[in-house]
Amino acid sequence: MAAPACTPTCGRRGRRCGRKRVARLMRQAGLAGCHRRRRRPCTTIADPAATPAPNLVQRHFNPLAPDQLWLSDITYIPTGEGWLYLAAVLDAFSRRVVGWAMADHLRTELVLDALTMALGPRRPAAGLVHHSDRGCQYTSLAFGRRLQAAGLVPSMSRVANCWDNAVAESFFATLKGEIRRPPSVAHAGSGPPCHLRLYRRLLQPPARHSTLGYVSPAAYEATHPATPTMAVA
Repeated sequence: MAAPACTPTCGRRGRRCGRKRVARLMRQAGLAGCHRRRRRPCTTIADPAATPAPNLVQRHFNPLAPDQLWLSDITYIPTGEGWLYLAAVLDAFSRRVVGWAMADHLRTELVLDALTMALGPRRPAAGLVHHSDRGCQYTSLAFGRRLQAAGLVPSMSRVANCWDNAVAESFFATLKGEIRRPPSVAHAGSGPPCHLRLYRRLLQPPARHSTLGYVSPAAYEATHPATPTMAVA
């Protein structure tokens, strides 16, 4: 005899149905529960053999001028074909995205491309502090050599402490809330209309920032010319 079907009114009728019974009936019917949460990728994988840089920032994200402190991080964006990874470099003074790169992998080239994009037009003076987490991409030999060649000083947050890089974390949270899910990694990389919000955000739209007194990053930088880089303890 088939088991009676459960309806949304079963609870109001006073009928009780044990969890194990539901599990047994579902197995017999070949049913599986639908999980709302998907497995999320881990973008911060530390290299146990690498020596991380000290934390020179200590959550002080308010330099006196542009190109004194850069904040870097990696995030993931879901697409119809898998995960898209985005590396970004922000200027802590104006919260401006000065460099970024997207790829379907988490290799060191991803963060190198973002850093190269930032170094090109900005051309910072030696002594700029580059702050990131302790992911293997940032502690890699190739990335360290690139920082040294450009005269940048590495700084890294503590283990499992998102507050040490809160500005980058906040930017990614806002970015994900504004963009639409692209159908594929290729579509995300080519910038079609369905993903145009991502490109507009990365290419510095006239959006105003609350930290800057509701002035756009570009306008804020225009009124604050660069000064000598911040001293490193």
